[in-house]
Amino acid sequence: MNPTSAPASPDPLLADFLIDHELARPGEAAHWTPLAGGVSSDLWRVDLPGRSLCVKRALARLRVAADWEAPVSRNAYEWAWMRFASRHRPDSVPELLAHDPEAGLFAMAYLPPDRYPMWKAQLLGGEVEVATAAAVGEVLGALHAASAGDAAIAAEFATDDNFHALRIEPYLLATAAAHPALDDILQGLAHRTATTRLALVHGDVSPKNILVGPAGPVLLDAECAWYGDPAFDVAFCVNHLLLKSLVVPGRRGDLLRSARVLTEEYVRRVDWEPRPAVEERAATLLPALLLARVDGKSPVEYLTDDRRRLFVRTVASALLRAPAPTVAEVLDAWASALDAPTEPGSCRPA
Repeated sequence: MNPTSAPASPDPLLADFLIDHELARPGEAAHWTPLAGGVSSDLWRVDLPGRSLCVKRALARLRVAADWEAPVSRNAYEWAWMRFASRHRPDSVPELLAHDPEAGLFAMAYLPPDRYPMWKAQLLGGEVEVATAAAVGEVLGALHAASAGDAAIAAEFATDDNFHALRIEPYLLATAAAHPALDDILQGLAHRTATTRLALVHGDVSPKNILVGPAGPVLLDAECAWYGDPAFDVAFCVNHLLLKSLVVPGRRGDLLRSARVLTEEYVRRVDWEPRPAVEERAATLLPALLLARVDGKSPVEYLTDDRRRLFVRTVASALLRAPAPTVAEVLDAWASALDAPTEPGSCRPA
């Protein structure tokens, strides 16, 4: 099987899982449809008589060009994160149905895209609602606040190895290897992130993993769940909004406002440490993540123009060498670079 493609039909083990957990009856007609969008798991929509659900199973080798492996035990931590979120913000995750930790798979409710559109699709389609970003920041801050300082949650999510394999190494360390002149800075950010343990981190707060539901944002794909630095989640999400401002120029202002408002709503809910501290960590990590989505192991698929990639490298490198203490100042630097006069040979994107 090509490592970048999903299987055309499900493993029989998945059908047995549904029967074993009484989500389907033996002999009952079931239609399995692979769902696209992820590199780290198989995800299936299962249509049964009168109902639909999703089954997710973690992959040992991720579907990317680079050699990237990760333990399938992350599926159990994703399930645990979703259970945690459902206790505190039940509308922020799908209904959970069944879990098999040994097989590395679980079932959850299927949320139809006509009622739960993907935030990424909206943004790339030019549908940019600043209120959606504000709601994401609010939910994220509330979940971090609910877990901060909780020793039991810290013990349950002591997933340092998973987080290293899924985030520290492919994003920060791989990018350091690609940019030797920035190696010390990126290594320092990697060490600081890995050793900061303050709250339960989702680890993949990306617009592709957020559905815009009737009752607010619904978060998916918490495979990277880890008790660590909450600033990572903020920087990770704002990073995506900045990158999309390069490919949706007609909504550039709204995307930058969305990044600003998401951060502001998040910071309002920080009560576990001084607010400037968490924001400074997010602000200094943000340019590293920008650079990682160009030169790390998981480059963002929609930055296909060399000039745009050079723009990211130029702005991110400058911010790594002269760090900004707030996310707002990072956004200002990004906006200023976008607005700079175009000159021959300039890296400024169209």
